[in-house]
Amino acid sequence: MPRSIWSGAISFGLVTVPIHVVGATEDHSIRFHRYHLADQGRIRTRKVCELEDREVGSDEIGKGYELATSQIVPITDEDLRELPLPTARAIEIVAFVPLASVDPIRIGDGYYLQPDGQVAAKPYKLLRQALARSSKVAVARYAWSGRERLGLLRVRGEAIVLHAMRWPDEIRDPSSLTPPPVEVSEEEIEGALALMDTMTRDDLEGDEFRDTYTEAVAELIEAKREHRRPETVPEPEERPGQVLDLMAALQQSVSKAKESRGEDDHAEGDHAEVRELPGRKKKAPAGKTPGAGAAAKKPAGGRATGEKPTGGRATGGKATSKKAAPKKETSKSTAGKKTAAKEPAGKKATTRRPRSA
Repeated sequence: MPRSIWSGAISFGLVTVPIHVVGATEDHSIRFHRYHLADQGRIRTRKVCELEDREVGSDEIGKGYELATSQIVPITDEDLRELPLPTARAIEIVAFVPLASVDPIRIGDGYYLQPDGQVAAKPYKLLRQALARSSKVAVARYAWSGRERLGLLRVRGEAIVLHAMRWPDEIRDPSSLTPPPVEVSEEEIEGALALMDTMTRDDLEGDEFRDTYTEAVAELIEAKREHRRPETVPEPEERPGQVLDLMAALQQSVSKAKESRGEDDHAEGDHAEVRELPGRKKKAPAGKTPGAGAAAKKPAGGRATGEKPTGGRATGGKATSKKAAPKKETSKSTAGKKTAAKEPAGKKATTRRPRSA
């Protein structure tokens, strides 16, 4: 059973519930000590008086507020206990609010409130059942460790939990951290929602929520104690480079999430599909058809793309002819040679072959 951190009472209206405060969480982190590398001697932090240059014990140490370098105002624990605060010995409930109205950034560590004896059993149960039925949480004020705090009381099972809360002025304004204005399309939002659907869980149980770092450190310590090599860790998969297409990244993420959960990516009735936006087709300039320049360009040593070997029949309104083998021509034939003429629109153009010698 964890030890009591604080004793007092919960008060709301004229109802008082005597309680003990005990820790609701445990820290399982592995902690290390500092030691001297040469002989493995412990290195400790010692409390030394700066004026006398000697180590002092806890019974010689007190609190104080420094007004100036040479002026200290001593404050004792008894001074703090006698402060005229109604919250000095009580957790005073000041309001009941919906949990959704409390920003989670203000919620801190949690503590169980344990009823103090039989006299506290009934009012404790009354408050717990009232909180559970109202679906609300209580906001309270209390004073611990020399300062007044704000707290949140909620129900967990059969117990009441107190969460420390931060005061409004302790929360920094995030406006200076927000990104510059950008446009996000409706399709991209739908894609993100589809990814959220595939990653939705009913609870936080499973290997994904296990502290693998602490387990790995424990295995490392055990391996060194047994003078053996620790287990090797498989190399992580290489992450692809930066994805500039947000829709493609969402689509890949949805597919990967389904695959990890053993779902068929093309299962019937599955509405978590993300589709890429269709690209806009570019309009061709007026009077031109797509590919006209490429069709007109004739590769060296061959016929133009799209040309039919019709032996002189025109294609696309322009005369074309087969490549004839080079022949010797007389001056007469040369003088009478004519090039193929372009016919008016609507008539077929023909070509004359050179007369053989």
